[in-house]
Amino acid sequence: MTTVLIIGASRGIGLELVRQYRTEGCRVIATVRDAGAQARLTALGAEVQRVDVAQPASVSGLAWLLDGEKIDLAMFVAGVIRQPDARTPPTQPDFDAVMHTNVLGAMQVLPQVAPLVEDARGVFAFVSSSMSQIEGVDGSDAWLYRVSKAALNMAVAAAQHDYPRARLITIDPGWVQTEMGGDGAPLTVQESVAGMRETLASVTDADKGRLLHHDGRRAAHW
Repeated sequence: MTTVLIIGASRGIGLELVRQYRTEGCRVIATVRDAGAQARLTALGAEVQRVDVAQPASVSGLAWLLDGEKIDLAMFVAGVIRQPDARTPPTQPDFDAVMHTNVLGAMQVLPQVAPLVEDARGVFAFVSSSMSQIEGVDGSDAWLYRVSKAALNMAVAAAQHDYPRARLITIDPGWVQTEMGGDGAPLTVQESVAGMRETLASVTDADKGRLLHHDGRRAAHW
């Protein structure tokens, strides 16, 4: 049975990933921040752990919670956005919230989970964004978010060299109808997740360290 780990499954894309992989019959381990999400995911048949990737003390025990596991597919879904452009410098609280969740959380999770993915010669994917690209950037809206996702791309690409038996990638889910994407986004959560699942199933060694779109196309890192 395929074992899937979804980090950040409380709602939106993470929750839908759990739904779809459970429908396929996969064993799913999921992390959430609150009791309500824990109950929802338990009802779907997932094995649920309480972890908040924005809190270093919380995420530091993930390796202990997963001790002995072999993970075929791991996904880091957590993310937070702040909207101001480059005319307004980020406040320290905003900087901490975005960078702790989008970058530091991922960098703390990676060395705890990547060895378990290596054992299964699996895939470890981190949800990024096409807004992280430098080439062709058309504005500075969501400035801090863009910076954080570019940093995440670098973190994953650089870490790939330390975990050669795993396939580490970042993946852009597209513009999705979530709390972050809004109702006007062209993709439903279900469509985005279905596309990502198909892409993740076809990841090869040639994709290691790359940023991929949800539909499988390669994107420019920078």
